[in-house]
Amino acid sequence: MEPLDIDLDEGELELPADPMHLNMGPSHPAMHGTVRIVLELSGETIVKADVQVGYLHRGFEKMCERGTWAQVFPYVDRLNYVSPMLNNVGYALAVEKLCGIAVPERCQWYRMALGELARISDHLTCNGAMAMELGAFTPFLWFVKAREMVWDILEEETGARLTHSFGRIGGMANPPTADFKAMCGMAVGKILGLVEEGEKMLLKNRIFIDRLQNVGPISGAEAVSLGWTGPCLRSTGIAYDIRKAHPYLKYDEVDFDVPVGTRGDTLDRFLCRLGEIRQSKRIIEQCIERMPDEGPINSDDPRVVLPGKTDVYTTIEGTIQHFKLIMEGAKVPAGEVYSYTEGGNGELGYYLVSDGSGTPYRVRIRPPCFQITGGLHRLIEGRMLADIVPTFGALNMIGGECDH
Repeated sequence: MEPLDIDLDEGELELPADPMHLNMGPSHPAMHGTVRIVLELSGETIVKADVQVGYLHRGFEKMCERGTWAQVFPYVDRLNYVSPMLNNVGYALAVEKLCGIAVPERCQWYRMALGELARISDHLTCNGAMAMELGAFTPFLWFVKAREMVWDILEEETGARLTHSFGRIGGMANPPTADFKAMCGMAVGKILGLVEEGEKMLLKNRIFIDRLQNVGPISGAEAVSLGWTGPCLRSTGIAYDIRKAHPYLKYDEVDFDVPVGTRGDTLDRFLCRLGEIRQSKRIIEQCIERMPDEGPINSDDPRVVLPGKTDVYTTIEGTIQHFKLIMEGAKVPAGEVYSYTEGGNGELGYYLVSDGSGTPYRVRIRPPCFQITGGLHRLIEGRMLADIVPTFGALNMIGGECDH
């Protein structure tokens, strides 16, 4: 059969050029199962990105309002579940601010040491997982090995590796173990050694550098306008760290630096976290050197602190105090407070309202990840599809913090 001789206009020979729409997540492994990005693509270039959080929604804040003040601790563990000890300490400080309570000096050093261990765990997880998502699996194993050393210490102190529920209003659940200082002193050096091994594999790798450098840059002014804090903000060159700007616990008595970047790109975010691991090591070493070996770990305020088990079992006063605090909750003075600390990803704030009862009237969280993830579309629009994974990974989005 002879082919048909049909004249075609030039435009009819061209392929359609309409933008392609693509769903990335929530089941995509790089989206943590909790984020969906609706992409509009021109080839592999991102024309528009609609970032949707909310695929992990537990009604976290309302759950906190259904129990006693002390029963909130297991919930805050599950905010940033990579550094839950920082959440424990931050919430305890918020309630103590509302109550007008100051914890003993030994407790302050103890909280700082545990919190900086958690910060190291957070940064190791972020950088290791981001490198793994780019195909660098060996450094991920090195960083996870270092993280295991942190978790070994936290397990020894709290009895749990991940969600500790170790904070208490007016102190901590237990005093430091006899080997706490020795474990910290031995571990932090080994952790830094593993980090340096991972750095050698990554920061001298041309492919890794090319995938991060000048990818997803943001200016300091734009980051501030988005409400960014933490390493993502500091990567733009703004040295805002709550531990320095508004010191709490004993942070104004220790010597440490605030690592900052210059370009605000994905590489700077990666490097800032590595720098903060080194600064956390410095803080931990100062904490274990200055923390008293003896002394109370909890406040002596009977309004909020549980009595010792011996008193509960042998005295009627201790039994009644224990019963009232467990069954009715601590009677926190009526009022409202906002307390903020430096979490693993930035400013972790707690806005609490008390009506004078044993149950919080209102619990509102200011999670750093929520604001940071809200700016993701600005970083990836105009970039290539393959740039989403390292850019999103370097923001360190934690689904539990985006539960709003």
